Amino acid sequence: MREQPLNIGVRRRTVLQTTAAFVTGAALPWAAAQVPEKKKLAIAVGGKNLFYYLPLTVAEQLGYFKAEGLEVEISDFAGGSRALQALVGGSADVVSGAFEHTINMQAKGQFIRAFVLQGRAPQIVLGINTTNLPNYKSIADLKGKKIGVSAPGSSTNMMVNFVLAKAGLKPSDVSFVGVGTAAGAVSAFKSGQIDAMANLDPVISTLERAGGIKVVADTRKLKDTEAVYGGPMPAACLYTRQEFLEKNPATAQALANAMVHALKWLAQAGPSDIVKVVPESYLLGDRALYLDAWLKVREAISPDGLVPEKGPQTALDMLKQFDKELEGKPIDLSKTYTNEFAKKANQKFPKA
Repeated sequence: MREQPLNIGVRRRTVLQTTAAFVTGAALPWAAAQVPEKKKLAIAVGGKNLFYYLPLTVAEQLGYFKAEGLEVEISDFAGGSRALQALVGGSADVVSGAFEHTINMQAKGQFIRAFVLQGRAPQIVLGINTTNLPNYKSIADLKGKKIGVSAPGSSTNMMVNFVLAKAGLKPSDVSFVGVGTAAGAVSAFKSGQIDAMANLDPVISTLERAGGIKVVADTRKLKDTEAVYGGPMPAACLYTRQEFLEKNPATAQALANAMVHALKWLAQAGPSDIVKVVPESYLLGDRALYLDAWLKVREAISPDGLVPEKGPQTALDMLKQFDKELEGKPIDLSKTYTNEFAKKANQKFPKA
């Protein structure tokens, strides 16, 4: 499958030259890099404290957005579905969220496109509350139970839906409870308000250390992700409306540059470097646990910001297992992403 070349129509001659370089793959001298058309940007994210979105935090904290001439305001929501709503409602220009939303929205007639990847594995873990379900044996035992997710409709919810579908259950066979992605999720699990939960690190590692959780599906490692989904699964990315990319190609390039710069930094950063960069609140009161969790998910971070060629098909196959809105809908996967911006960013930042 080939991605569809990005069709950009703008007036200024210099920007048109940039566009031609995107489409043809021609090299563009970075001395002639374009000034962002839109310097002030609103980015929505659902669970900024998670490792899932660590590249976004690194780009922000180390000043990489500012270095690209951008003023970025990041708004944090309870889950990815809420961040998507901000984009749809017009209060956000770009979302740092799960790739799957680009497919879901196309099925609804709205075209949004991923333009730089943050994660090559979802990092989502489904765990059973052994206090509530001491006799748990299989996914079938979750029928009629309460399952915590970051927010209904988010990537955590989709992951559970897929695992349920493989076991012959429908989303309606369980009750989903939005618990967020921080201390509230840990509290909901420990207090027995939910029978199982799909969440990410550092939340999952916090529960693993405390005990009482049995992991039944894990996508923190690449091999485990392939075992769950049957192929490479693109995860966190920056996505936006197709119209935004067409009107603001230099702005999108600046965003991709900042994110790829962050990915290259993360590729060589040690645990102590990470702790120095992230806000103290991300550590959930336990620095050692945070560092241990980082080692579990490190390989899930994209090394270059490029969406793997077979990844979008894996995502579509996953969604078709449970999403009835996709039935009979022709999905053009080439319109769900473009790697052209990330490719140019890698020319600017070729090494870690």
